[in-house]
Amino acid sequence: MDKGYGWKSEISEYKDSISGVTVKRLTNYHAHHFHTYFTNNGWYDGETKLLIGSDRGNVTNLYSLEMESGEMKQLTNFSKEDVASIQGTYINPQINEAYFTCNETIICLNLETLEERKIFSSPRGYHFSNLSCTSDGKKLLFGLSEDLYDRIDSNLAGGYVGFEEIEAARPHSKICVLFLESNKVEVIHEEKRWIGHVNASPTQSHLLTFCHEGPWDNVDHRIWAMDIRSKKVWKIRGGYPHQYAGHEYWHADGIHIGYHGYTDSLKKKDGKFLGYIRYDNTDKNECHFPYQNMHIHSNDSTLIVGDGQQASAYHGEAYQDCIFLWKQIAGKMEGPRILCKHRGSFHTQKVHVHPRFSPDGSKVLFTSDRSGYGDVYLVDIPSFEDLPLA
Repeated sequence: MDKGYGWKSEISEYKDSISGVTVKRLTNYHAHHFHTYFTNNGWYDGETKLLIGSDRGNVTNLYSLEMESGEMKQLTNFSKEDVASIQGTYINPQINEAYFTCNETIICLNLETLEERKIFSSPRGYHFSNLSCTSDGKKLLFGLSEDLYDRIDSNLAGGYVGFEEIEAARPHSKICVLFLESNKVEVIHEEKRWIGHVNASPTQSHLLTFCHEGPWDNVDHRIWAMDIRSKKVWKIRGGYPHQYAGHEYWHADGIHIGYHGYTDSLKKKDGKFLGYIRYDNTDKNECHFPYQNMHIHSNDSTLIVGDGQQASAYHGEAYQDCIFLWKQIAGKMEGPRILCKHRGSFHTQKVHVHPRFSPDGSKVLFTSDRSGYGDVYLVDIPSFEDLPLA
């Protein structure tokens, strides 16, 4: 189908088998669907629309979903030969534009007119990591890493094949700033480490985080911060031997950074924890829990969502593969409580569950292939105390 083509609502609902909450299934077509990466806010136009990816027609394209009606509109028109990073789409917080990469070129898409323009192509021998836009809407941040695919057999989107080998090869990487008004690009940091997850603060236009990509217990340190003005780089949550934290994301205040991790005791990877810390390494707060999460997300420190993967030693299989919530009450993190079962396989990057809160904090969005195909789901959050304890 061409861009601008409309699809009727595919929304359906069901009651979760554990918590009894109503889960809304937003997509239903014999193809994978997914929301944008959990660090990227996909809502726009006053939260009335949501960006999602879909493989319908056997081609991955970007779609807009009307939250009230459920109707969808196709925003791009790629071919099977195109390699588009739709899951990494990032919306400019100041203007109605979105950015993604296709065929090693950054594309700017006007979300109203659907006009596309190419604004930067990666230099030969490098490929992009993710994109993010600064809070003032003036700069696009991205990483470039040395392309080792001709030397290392890899399929990172399909099960992290080659993940350890690429990290061990120490690819040359850069962090770049693209000034959107002039299209000028400046390299602000480079090193012989695999750099990924270049995330702009949602409120502080001079701050970003990035990571040293690879198995967390192999890299020298995972989470880093940078001041774009001074080019100063520093570790986030450093100095904890045998503890590994990652899947970092910014709170909505643009000041605090959330994460989860584990303590590696005799290679048992026990002592799982989740927490947050200010970008200057003050105000650290963590809690421990018995479940493995692939990702967590929160808008602030009061309510955290995670995509639990591991059964409880006390409850067995019944509580495996659930969306968990933690809530800070009187300075203590309570939970987890079960929002719903997700039953996601995590088989490929597209069908990672990637739960995240809506901007107003009233809903949880996630992806699951519980039906056999990846679909996008949405849950209104009830009273925390009404949810069952895990």
